[in-house]
Amino acid sequence: MKRMICLSLTAATALGLTACGGGSNPMSSGSGGGGNSSAAAGTLKVGAADFPESQLLAAIYAGALNAKGVKASTGDPIGAREVYLKALNDGSVDVVPEYAYSLLTFYDKSATQKDAQSVATALKAKLPAKLQILNPAQAQDANSVAVTKETATKWNLKTIADLAKQSDKVIFGAPPEFQKREQGLPGLKSAYNLAPKTFRPLKGNALVQALKNGQVNAANIFTTDPSIKSDGFVVLEDPKHVFGSDNVVPLITKAKATPQVQQVLNSVQGKLTTDNLAEMVKQVVVDKKDAGQVATTFLKDNGLA
Repeated sequence: MKRMICLSLTAATALGLTACGGGSNPMSSGSGGGGNSSAAAGTLKVGAADFPESQLLAAIYAGALNAKGVKASTGDPIGAREVYLKALNDGSVDVVPEYAYSLLTFYDKSATQKDAQSVATALKAKLPAKLQILNPAQAQDANSVAVTKETATKWNLKTIADLAKQSDKVIFGAPPEFQKREQGLPGLKSAYNLAPKTFRPLKGNALVQALKNGQVNAANIFTTDPSIKSDGFVVLEDPKHVFGSDNVVPLITKAKATPQVQQVLNSVQGKLTTDNLAEMVKQVVVDKKDAGQVATTFLKDNGLA
């Protein structure tokens, strides 16, 4: 389900950020390796997965740490979750931005927790002994059901339950696997009695275009997908938590989680929202702005630098 968007990120030299990756699906596994082996001794090494949002978050973390006197650096994107977890274990990197529900289900595929608090609690219990998470941000990059503003107005939609009342008119677009997985149509049927009239298997830009031009009138799009900002899509609320809460969390080795590092990163976490993260991803992916500058602007605007 990964959105393949390739771009060059020429971040500020102090952040050392380069990337050519996919979209912001936290469940995706990229390829590639590398870390921060060239970082100066005593420098906290901030890693990232191989997609723009992860690298943007790494730049924000490193920028905040440097602004508060903690030497930090970023390097080449590492790739798949399996690879950067190994890098954390061997000390190639010290901290990476992660996603709570995705990481929980990586460690425990039978996990049933869905809301933010229970996901974070369960995740803490499942982490390897040398790792810890810091405070979850309000920001999430999670599965969602999105519609156009016109459809939301026409049907008076705020929640997925509202959409379910229009089931006989719903043409739903999503990647093929959405049709059969629990975090998909079966879950929406069970929780909200949403049974679309038609299902159209689509992904990536084809899915976005189909929602824009009316070939579908509801779609499974991740909450920080740049199309939500650029095309004005409306994300419907999911009060019954069909989709797990994928809050952004720093995953850090305990040996490097000093009180100062925790304070700095938790301050960043307190300012990250789904809305401002989505806007920043849109600036990088759609507007082609420099990721380092986007990170710096966020830090300055929020009193973090």
